[in-house]
Amino acid sequence: MEAPLSHATARRSIPPSLFAFSIFYGGMVCIAGVLGNKQVSLGAISRLGPLVGLPPLAVEAGIFAFLLLVVTSSAVAELHGQKVAGRLVLMGFVPLLVSMALTLIVLALPAAPEMDAGHLAAFHQMMGATPWIWAGGIVAYGVSQTLNVTIFSWLKGREGGKLLWFRAATASALSQIVDSVLFISIAFGLSAVGWLMAGQMLAKVVLSVALVPPLIYAMVAIGRRLDA
Repeated sequence: MEAPLSHATARRSIPPSLFAFSIFYGGMVCIAGVLGNKQVSLGAISRLGPLVGLPPLAVEAGIFAFLLLVVTSSAVAELHGQKVAGRLVLMGFVPLLVSMALTLIVLALPAAPEMDAGHLAAFHQMMGATPWIWAGGIVAYGVSQTLNVTIFSWLKGREGGKLLWFRAATASALSQIVDSVLFISIAFGLSAVGWLMAGQMLAKVVLSVALVPPLIYAMVAIGRRLDA
């Protein structure tokens, strides 16, 4: 016969949804920077640019991973509270910083003689980044994800458990605007603030409104099923 869990052990147990979402969150933190090396055109969203006096909109593909980070942290805040979601964001710095450190180590190590020169050059071009880009990514991640959790939880405090789609979309859109401002300002300087930032913000807001609401409902439903 199994002995009952002590009070201290029971308090330390991790809900299944939090365990699963934490692993998923760490993976998205690491892959976002890699995907960001490609600029993608998004059809109807790309055509919004000329309508407001901007070039056709393109967005770095890392936005999809970042939106999943937003959805995951919001789902954790919905299921387990703002404090736990804030810790998730904080712990996200661990895989982010470790992956950056490993990238720098791999870039510094000599390549095998039999490795194709073209592949090696492409790897260095894709994975290499200036210190300002690294710094911009770190700062933008920490501030925007924390802001997302804060806004989402604040709206929940005002609306209760209602309007999940509205809370998620609003928090995501506002946090992505801040993300664009911080990253572009730090990584590329104030000279890129105008045209580049405007296009990025518009595209990210549209994606936040279109993608985040259905994703947050799906992730919260998965979390509740796991915890059941």
